[in-house]
Amino acid sequence: MASSRARRARRTRRRRARVWSALIAFAVVGATATGAVYWQGHARPGAGGAVSSSASAPSGGEASVETVEPVEPGVDGDARLAAAMASVPVADGAEVSVAVLDPDSGEGASYGTGAFDTASIVKVDILAALLLQAQDVGRSLTASEKSYATTMIENSDNDSASALWRAIGTAEGLDAANERFGLTDTEGGQGPLWGLTQTTAADQVTLLRQVFVADGSVLSEGSRAYVRGLMEHIADGQGWGVSAAADAAAGTDGSAWALKNGWLRRSTTGLWVVNSVGRVASGGRGYLLAVVSRGSGTQAEGISLTEAAARAAVSVLADDTP
Repeated sequence: MASSRARRARRTRRRRARVWSALIAFAVVGATATGAVYWQGHARPGAGGAVSSSASAPSGGEASVETVEPVEPGVDGDARLAAAMASVPVADGAEVSVAVLDPDSGEGASYGTGAFDTASIVKVDILAALLLQAQDVGRSLTASEKSYATTMIENSDNDSASALWRAIGTAEGLDAANERFGLTDTEGGQGPLWGLTQTTAADQVTLLRQVFVADGSVLSEGSRAYVRGLMEHIADGQGWGVSAAADAAAGTDGSAWALKNGWLRRSTTGLWVVNSVGRVASGGRGYLLAVVSRGSGTQAEGISLTEAAARAAVSVLADDTP
């Protein structure tokens, strides 16, 4: 109970700090737009805010998060993404949120607000937290940790995720790492329920920046390369999702995309959470992309929704018009 209160207090302090920063800075950092609360405490998605920036890299030990080169979408990036998303079929009761960033140009856009269950996309976050903790004490991952990491990311193995969830200190360890990564709206799931971690599409792009962009990352080059390497070799049958926005001509392996997907049928509703995060190559450019969704009647419907949203998001940065 005390741990839960402490996490809520940290999130409140981070939100207040973000609002204060918006008042005194020229750029707004993060997707902070909120909507009215609807079913099960979730916010209804709408046109969202900017994509979050990453944090500065400490040399070790405790570190505070500093904003480095805030990333803003183009003047009409969010509006063009909202227009593109208007043509994406969304089943009644389903919801989707998406964020995209071109790290080379700094252009980004986001759509939708509110926190979503992570399902298995949190496995990237778990591994990043483990690597950051290992960096802090100057050690490499053990053989068993590497084995767990490989099956957790490449095969989406849940037992491996549970083992590493415990290794990082469950939600408390994840939240501490995320504070250093610059995530502001992600909270670890209670107890062993790592799949019910709450996150936003914008926060997931912030995490992807930590993995795929050297500038401002608290992860070492070795740690970043390790995560990327696993995300480039996802098991057969799990390469759907944001990969739909990659160039088909670029191939079907890490040359075209690196990703992690998450899917979960909620026992309370029978409906599906389907998410996908990663980096895709399209038109000679690389994009960091996160799609989160809930409320699909089947997993296949959720996959189609995430893929359509991914294509729409990349199109608004690749073209002048959606």
